[in-house]
Amino acid sequence: MAVAQHPSGPASEEEQRLPMSYEEFLAWADEDIHAEWVDGEVIVFMPPSDKHQVIAGFFHTLILLFARAFNLGEVRIAPLEMRATPDGSAREPDILFVTAAHRERLTAQRLVGPADLVIEVVSSESVRRDRAEKFYEYEEAGIPEYLILDPRAGKERVDFYRLTEDGKYLAILPDSDGRYHSTVLLGFWFHPAWLWQEPTPDPLLTLAEISPAALAPVLAALQAPRRDP
Repeated sequence: MAVAQHPSGPASEEEQRLPMSYEEFLAWADEDIHAEWVDGEVIVFMPPSDKHQVIAGFFHTLILLFARAFNLGEVRIAPLEMRATPDGSAREPDILFVTAAHRERLTAQRLVGPADLVIEVVSSESVRRDRAEKFYEYEEAGIPEYLILDPRAGKERVDFYRLTEDGKYLAILPDSDGRYHSTVLLGFWFHPAWLWQEPTPDPLLTLAEISPAALAPVLAALQAPRRDP
């Protein structure tokens, strides 16, 4: 069976879709392609906007520092394939977190099994995919928490969901101070206002606000005497 070629020619303003099997997708894809395999079709994404990357980068750095400070697990940023179920789609979440208890799900090539927390940053072409398709897909796969960050101008919004005992997503509401708390990343919370600030806050200062104890390992590493190679 012929394997589809990489997209070529003038850039499109929309994502591209290519029919192929999962096996063909594995042979076709490389590290320079940001794409997902869904129901016999590959979705090749448009390059993300600068605002998308700034917010994804800030949030990734923040939870990475927090998770490492308390040895809670592993944090990854796209592109990294997540095959949440053996016969399901091959997704590339913007950010994912895997608890220490599930580290064995991470292989050299992909995450085999569901992440414990998935974060998607909405773009103009991903609204339906993030809010509908992935919502139900992640829910069915048993991903404990799903966070959607929408930074589009005039539509700034946070939607945070936690899986209930009956396997359905329930919206996580902010506390009285407007902060959202995660139970997967125990002790981690964030304020949506941080995400919309320009420029985004310093991750280290923000980490100190979330948990001064989380900053201690970072400060210790910075103050440690340097070793010559």
